[in-house]
Amino acid sequence: MTGRIDRLSLKNFTAEDKAVGVAVSAVLAGAVGLAVANPLTGDAVAETATQAAVVAEQGAAAVTENGSASTEAAAMSTAEARQAGYKVPPRDVDPSEVIKLAEKQIGISEGKGGQTKFHDWYVSTPHAKATADRDGGFSVDAYNGAQWCNMFVSWLGAQTGVKNMGWDAYTVQHASWFKDTDRWGKKAKPGSVVFFDWDGGSSISAIDHVGIVVKDNGDGTVRTIEGNSNNSVEKKVRDKSLIVGYGYPDYNPEYKA
Repeated sequence: MTGRIDRLSLKNFTAEDKAVGVAVSAVLAGAVGLAVANPLTGDAVAETATQAAVVAEQGAAAVTENGSASTEAAAMSTAEARQAGYKVPPRDVDPSEVIKLAEKQIGISEGKGGQTKFHDWYVSTPHAKATADRDGGFSVDAYNGAQWCNMFVSWLGAQTGVKNMGWDAYTVQHASWFKDTDRWGKKAKPGSVVFFDWDGGSSISAIDHVGIVVKDNGDGTVRTIEGNSNNSVEKKVRDKSLIVGYGYPDYNPEYKA
């Protein structure tokens, strides 16, 4: 597989679909409700208070009527967190913890049918159904064997409990969510989520791939760890000319990069 994710390998996600954004990105931002969007118009559908309370227990992300993510809800219990797909409840985390976990995954490669443990995890979460519904109403089984660079990044956030790292399987939606929630920028920071366009463009709609920043090398390149790179998790050095931008999770505010 390549790093490109085009509607989860369903091959029917057109350039036009990408350009219009299709729908507001629905990502986990703690346990704060579910984003429901019309996949044809992109209009966010407001949840009632009762519905939001129910889906909040599942750990999906709430989106207001104007498409911006809501603030973190009350702390989740360990049981609630695991039901939502987290290994631990959302908490303050240093980027170094995420980077160390990513380093431990280096060398993991695809098994039969292109499957990895990152697919297994994503499909098991309630958020998989939310993104499947958002992107056309297909079965969550379609994620199995699909492009997985974004599932890898999402898995890192879920395993460590990073707040507002975002969970998605589609890079364009994930990057759009970072931008829409004012967590988007052009500076490479350790632990930031880095989005690539192999054609060297600057449009979010053209993003092909995603990874985690380890270090800005200071010479026009960035050291990264990426899933779905040559069908495995790899360390890479990428030229900044290929980078569209960076998403910034809510890491420990006391951490200084």
